[in-house]
Order: sequence, then structure tokens, then C-alpha cells
Amino acid sequence: MKTQMIVLNGGSSSGKSGIARCLQAVLPGFWLSLSVDTFVEALPASLQESADGISVGEDGSVVVGAEFRRLEEAWIAGVAEMARAGARVVVDEVFVGGAESQARWVKALDGVEVLWVGVRCDAEVAAGREIARGDRTGGMAAGQAEAVHVGIRYDMEVDTTHAESVECARVIAAGVE
Repeated sequence: MKTQMIVLNGGSSSGKSGIARCLQAVLPGFWLSLSVDTFVEALPASLQESADGISVGEDGSVVVGAEFRRLEEAWIAGVAEMARAGARVVVDEVFVGGAESQARWVKALDGVEVLWVGVRCDAEVAAGREIARGDRTGGMAAGQAEAVHVGIRYDMEVDTTHAESVECARVIAAGVE
């Protein structure tokens, strides 16, 4: 299998995490699943809701500071090295910085076989999932539904508005070399 990494990009509550879990089940071999949430949860409390770290506005907007970016760069480099060392990895991301966010990954993943996947979901459906989850700031899902895809280059896209995670995972798996 040539593909070492699958990067799923989509807004909050679009279904990326469910797809990642399903990919682990439908792909041959063993795949690690890592997400931007894993990284954010690993940050010290002093960088949660701070200007230097990450903060979420009352409208669901996300703002990140210089220290967040520095640590994110190290995180991305580490994930890339895991793939270079032979791990197959599914990354669940939210490119809130648009093309600049993808460019950071592209740079770090030089030489790694990557499948770039856009995970789309209708803003209203994602907003409903956000409410059902109860662990997100209202407005985040609707605000990110289209914004995170602007300027991004994908190898394929899936839409979870009406499709189950396992259906999307099977489509993605068919594109893995």
C-alpha cells in the first residue's frame, strides 16, 4: 500500500471523526487516527482560551496565537515523521486558516504519499449535529462548513449530509493505493 496518510479536512461536526474510525475498520492493515482535537487537548491549560494559544468566540469563531502556531508546527512535523517511520495515519483536521493551513501540512509531508480528502456537510445539518453533541460552541459548525474548504486542493471529496460515515469511508478506501 503506497498511501501513508489520509488527511480529512472539514468543518466542526462534519463527520470527520466518524469517518476516521470507519477507515480504521475498512482499510487493510493498521491505521492510527489523530485529530486536531488531540493536539488541542494536549495543550496546557494556559494556552486554552488565551491570545497566545487558542480561543473560541461566542459566535464559534476560532482564533489562534503565536504559541499555538509554534506548537502546531511541531505537532505536524511529528505526525509526518510517524508516517515516514512506517505508521499509516488518518488525520482529522479543520483548516481554519484555509490554504495556509494546508500549506503547513504539505511542507511537512514532503515525500509522504498523502490522500487529501474534503469532508463536506450542509451547514444546517452540521449545526444540528453540533447541538446534539453538546460539546461545541454554537455557530462553529455553520461558520466552518464552507470556510475551511476555500483554496484547498483535494484528491477527493465526500459529503456526510446524507451519507453515513462508513459509506464515506468505503469511498475513501477505494481511493487509497
